[in-house]
Amino acid sequence: MRETVTGLVLTLNGERLLEKCLKSLDFCDELLVVDSESSDRTCEIAEKCGARVIVNPWPGPVDQFKLALSEVKTTWVVSLDQDEFLTDELRDSIENKLTKKEQVAGYYVPRSSFYFNRFMKHSGWYPDYLFRVFRTEKMEVTASGAHYHFKPRGETLKLTGDILHYPYDSFEQHMEKINYYAEEGAKSLREKGRKGGLLIALLHAKMRFIKLYLLKLGFLDGKAGFYNAMAGFYYTFQKYIRVEETEKWGGE
Repeated sequence: MRETVTGLVLTLNGERLLEKCLKSLDFCDELLVVDSESSDRTCEIAEKCGARVIVNPWPGPVDQFKLALSEVKTTWVVSLDQDEFLTDELRDSIENKLTKKEQVAGYYVPRSSFYFNRFMKHSGWYPDYLFRVFRTEKMEVTASGAHYHFKPRGETLKLTGDILHYPYDSFEQHMEKINYYAEEGAKSLREKGRKGGLLIALLHAKMRFIKLYLLKLGFLDGKAGFYNAMAGFYYTFQKYIRVEETEKWGGE
């Protein structure tokens, strides 16, 4: 008999892939969705899939996960983003490990992300191991800018099979997310006392492109690799020029 597990998803206007996400977690003893006041069909879809839904205004990733984990009653958690789902191979791998009851903090799993016209195999995108299967008391949530991280407290192992990730459905949406990430990244840099400005922004943006396209072999991902590297250049440039922005334009 395997140990108990909760499938956990934080959501905000995630109707695009949420049903597929939750169905890939239907082997779990409970599905828990913590929603940040979505205006689309997210909550309706979650309830239809049998999830327990908690609505809480977004307080930031660390506090939202703390709230979510305080509601978990099982020994284990499998955490997915609303635009991710498990392959059958990974589902089987998780269930097999929960049956073995290994005394570890949790498991790292590879994530394969789709961009433009393919699942990226280079560009720093794969295998992108993430700590997503864990014992509830053996994990700490941290955040850097707009990104959260699960930090294990104890020994870890790796699982086979992928999380499939569809982060954007268009270049327009990618640009919208870059705008958000750049603003959050600039705030984080300001808090650390880092400097920005044109020359620093150009230098960091250039190095970002070189890293993604050449050092991480993005050129092997075809057009998608080049477009992604250019997006990385733009994101980094925006982040560093915004560091020196002390007030919004217009005098307010």
